[in-house]
Amino acid sequence: MFSSHFGEFAALLTAVFWTITALSFEIAAKKVGTYSLNIIRLSFAFVLLAAFSYFRRGLILPTDASLHAWTWLSLSGIIGFVIGDMFLFASFAMIGARISMLIMTLVPPLAAIMSWFILGETMSLMALAGMSLVVGGISISIWSRQNQGEKMKLNYPIKGLLFALLGAIGQAGGLILSKFGMIDYDPFAATQIRIMAGLFGFAIIITILKRWKFVKATFSNKPAMVGISIGSFFGPFLGVSFSLIAIQYTNAGIAATLMAIVPILIIPPAILLFKQKVSLKEAIGALISVGGVVLFFI
Repeated sequence: MFSSHFGEFAALLTAVFWTITALSFEIAAKKVGTYSLNIIRLSFAFVLLAAFSYFRRGLILPTDASLHAWTWLSLSGIIGFVIGDMFLFASFAMIGARISMLIMTLVPPLAAIMSWFILGETMSLMALAGMSLVVGGISISIWSRQNQGEKMKLNYPIKGLLFALLGAIGQAGGLILSKFGMIDYDPFAATQIRIMAGLFGFAIIITILKRWKFVKATFSNKPAMVGISIGSFFGPFLGVSFSLIAIQYTNAGIAATLMAIVPILIIPPAILLFKQKVSLKEAIGALISVGGVVLFFI
């Protein structure tokens, strides 16, 4: 059973890893900001992948990758890690990981829309219905009306919600480019290429903004470094690599659906560990959104 559903199990593990990552990076993002968080966590992940690749394949760097893989996986790293994660982690500090990851359920529908425009793939009525459920579930969670007759209002800052949406767009674009660039190449080596591109992108941004002193100061912030270390291990190292394993061994839609259950998995630790108040309406909204993702790929 395990061997016949290897991709599906990898996708479920990815969801667990990303739940741990989101909570860890929320702590770090609130303490040191998105630029320091991103450059350090990608550096940690690069070292972990280099060591793992050496013992697994005898190569520290992905020197056996084709030009096709280098080109498209690098572009995927810029769009997914630099653009997508920069906005996603900024949203963690503004609206928290739980709501940010709920908005990330838009990734599968967004990926399908991009495929529709770029690759000419068709979208079924079931997919459109699923997309409507995803948007509806998110809306239930982020909008409220205090009293009957009052206007609906957002429960969270619009800037944080917008950043999470931009993060979802970046992740969707990165996912499509990863699958196109990877083909049958090693998923961990493919992740290393993406991370190298991400490091290059963030190094340029931090240099332009003259924020290296803040990156240096982060290493003396113990709570932030603990969060970054844990998040780096379960995120860019295990999480991203297993997500590529998932889309390599099973249908990308099935993988994206299983990986999208993070908004449900994140509710218990958010309540028990972070003492967050999660209303019944928000929990129902999360279930509806994830249900929409499932419907999207039936």
